[in-house]
Amino acid sequence: MKACARGSFVAERERAVPRAAGVVRPTHPHAEGGRRRSRPARAGEPAPARLRSTLHPGAWWLWAIGLGTAATRTTNPLLLGLLIAASGYVVATHRSPTPWARSYTAFVKLALAVLLVRVLFAVALGSPIPGTHTLFTLPEIPLPQWAQGIRLGGRVTAEAVVFAAYDGLKLATLLICVGAANALASPTRLLKSLPGALYETGVAVVVALTFAPHLIADVQRLRAARRLRGRPDRGVRGLLQVGLPVLEGALERSVALAAAMESRGYGRTAEVPARVRRTTAALTLGGLLGVCAGTYGLLTAEGGTYGLPVLLAGVVAALAGLRLGGRRSPRTRYRPDPWGPRAWLVTGSGAAVAALLTFASVRDPQTLRPGVVPLVAPALPLWPAAAVLLALLPAFVPREHA
Repeated sequence: MKACARGSFVAERERAVPRAAGVVRPTHPHAEGGRRRSRPARAGEPAPARLRSTLHPGAWWLWAIGLGTAATRTTNPLLLGLLIAASGYVVATHRSPTPWARSYTAFVKLALAVLLVRVLFAVALGSPIPGTHTLFTLPEIPLPQWAQGIRLGGRVTAEAVVFAAYDGLKLATLLICVGAANALASPTRLLKSLPGALYETGVAVVVALTFAPHLIADVQRLRAARRLRGRPDRGVRGLLQVGLPVLEGALERSVALAAAMESRGYGRTAEVPARVRRTTAALTLGGLLGVCAGTYGLLTAEGGTYGLPVLLAGVVAALAGLRLGGRRSPRTRYRPDPWGPRAWLVTGSGAAVAALLTFASVRDPQTLRPGVVPLVAPALPLWPAAAVLLALLPAFVPREHA
C-alpha cells in the first residue's frame, strides 16, 4: 500500500510539473523493474550537454615552470610585468572557488615583500654597482677589520636602487608564477597523478595535508566545549587542558589510519630484479644531478649554452628512472586525469615562452638585461613581448567543469 501510494504521488507530481525542453527527469526507482531510465530527446530538442573532461593539473605546473624559466632570462621590468599580467589574467579566468585557489593572493603579497626587502637591503647594506646619481646619504656605521667588504649606511645611488629593483622583480615574478600554478592545479589531483615510484611520498604528503585541518577542528571543538562548561580556554592553563586531548585524539587517529592503510595493502612492494633496481637508482640520481646542473646553467649567463641540453637530458633520465621504479609499487588509478589536447596547448604555451625568451637572451642580451650604468629607461622589445603574450593562450581554453 505504501509503495503504491508513493508511486501515485510521484506520478501526480510529474504530471503537475511541466517538462522543460532538454531536461531529462529520472523515473521512480521502483517503477520498470527498479531501474532509472531517461527518455530520448524529442525532435527539435537540444541534446543534453556532455560533461567536459577536466584539465590535467600537471599541465598548469608545466605552464608555470615555463613562465618562471622565461622570467630568469630577463631583468627587463616591462617583460617581467607582462609575465605577471599574463599569469594573473589566466588565474582570473580559470580559478575555481576552492581553498587552494586563494593562495595566489598570498603569493602576490609574498612577492611584493621580497621585492621590498631586496631594495631595503641594497639601501642599508650598499651595493657593488657604481653610480653617480646620489639620492641620499645614510649615517655609516664603522665595522671591524674582518667585516671588510660589508657596509652599513653610506651613500645611496639611483643606479644601486634600480639594479636591486630589477633583481627583486625577477624573483617576485618567479614567486607569482609558482602561485599561479598553486591556484590553478588541485593538489590532491596532482598527487594522484604522481608516478608509481613516488607513490609512498604522495601518500605521506596527503596524510600530512589532512592532518592539520583535523587538528584545527579538534582544537576549535574542545575550546567551544570548555566555554559551554564555563571553563577557561585561554592562557597556559587552557592550553594545557586543550592540548592534551588534542594530542591524544591525534595519536588515536594516527593509529587507526595506520591500521586501515596496512589492511588495504599500503607500503607493500613487488619483487624486482637487482639489475633493475640498480639501473633505476643510477637513472634517477643521474637525472636529478643533470636537472640541478642544467638549472644552474640556465640561471647563469655563462651556462646558457650547455644549460638547456643538460636540463633536458636530466629530465629524460629522471623520468626513465621513475618509470622503472614504478614497477616496485603496482597499483591502480581511480578515474585518472586524461592528458588531452587542452593539456598539450597549456603546456606548449609555457614551453614556447621559455624557449623564445631563452633564444632572445642569447641573441640580444642587452635588450633583455638593460644596464643601469649609465642609467637609461628600459625599452620594450617587440618580438620578445609578442612571445610573452603566448602565455595568454590558456585563458582562451574552455574552463573545466566537474
